[in-house]
Amino acid sequence: MLQNKFLFNQSSVSLEIIGLPDYSNDENKENISIISQWKLMIIDKPVIEGNLDHLKKIMTAFYNYSSALLNDEISLYESDLIDIKPENSYSHILLLKSSKPEVKPLKFRIGNSILADIVNCFDQLSSSNRVKIIYSKNFKSLKNKKYLYSFDTKNISNFLLPPLFSLCSIFIVSSAFIYVYERNNNKDISSLLNIKNELVSIKSIIKLL
Repeated sequence: MLQNKFLFNQSSVSLEIIGLPDYSNDENKENISIISQWKLMIIDKPVIEGNLDHLKKIMTAFYNYSSALLNDEISLYESDLIDIKPENSYSHILLLKSSKPEVKPLKFRIGNSILADIVNCFDQLSSSNRVKIIYSKNFKSLKNKKYLYSFDTKNISNFLLPPLFSLCSIFIVSSAFIYVYERNNNKDISSLLNIKNELVSIKSIIKLL
């Protein structure tokens, strides 16, 4: 049986959902109500995947962690599947744990922009009419806080303001140098014109003599 596939993208992150519609409820054959597989793909990072229960836990982890960041609370999330903690103001450490004892935990780092992209992809999924997932009341409460826009705004401030300030400083300094250069250059041209005029006058006087 051919399964449906949906892809939710945001800059450096893609969330792929694969599954089937619920035929017992005469559901649209292009929808997904039974998720058989999902993949969270981040550029230059390991692929995160698992079953539906894993997906719900991962989404809950990122929503809780991001909410804590925005509210200036203790931004540390720990569970049996994933731990997320801040490394500094711009990066975060993810620790993914497997239920299989022979599989070692996977640890890697993401920045603020990737964190925002991940939450955005989860927001796209939870708002989609094509993929239906039964969420817990606690998860719905987290999702309905609509803090993604605020997180994006904070992220933009963190990353854009310093470069913009630097560019403005460079522009001001460059403009000052250009002004001084042009002013001196204009003075030099004026001096040359004066010298030329004086030479012409002297030449005329010599001719008269």
